[in-house]
Amino acid sequence: MSYDDVEIEDMEWSEELQAYTYPCPCGDLFQITKDDLRLGEDITRCPSCSLYITVVYNAEDFAGSTSKMNLEPSKQQPVAVA
Repeated sequence: MSYDDVEIEDMEWSEELQAYTYPCPCGDLFQITKDDLRLGEDITRCPSCSLYITVVYNAEDFAGSTSKMNLEPSKQQPVAVA
């Protein structure tokens, strides 16, 4: 059973994360991308604790072609590995 059912309208779009976010009671953020929603994924877990939510949305709003973001070259940052 999920912690909560959250309407997509109650989530906030983050340009930085390119994902919808919703605050978790632990202080972190639940995150789900438009691509996740296009694929029919409606459950997202908190990266810091064991809670997860079910995102309630209209699948037709996210159906269709892939996002413009996926057609552009990746803007990856180098990561140092110790």
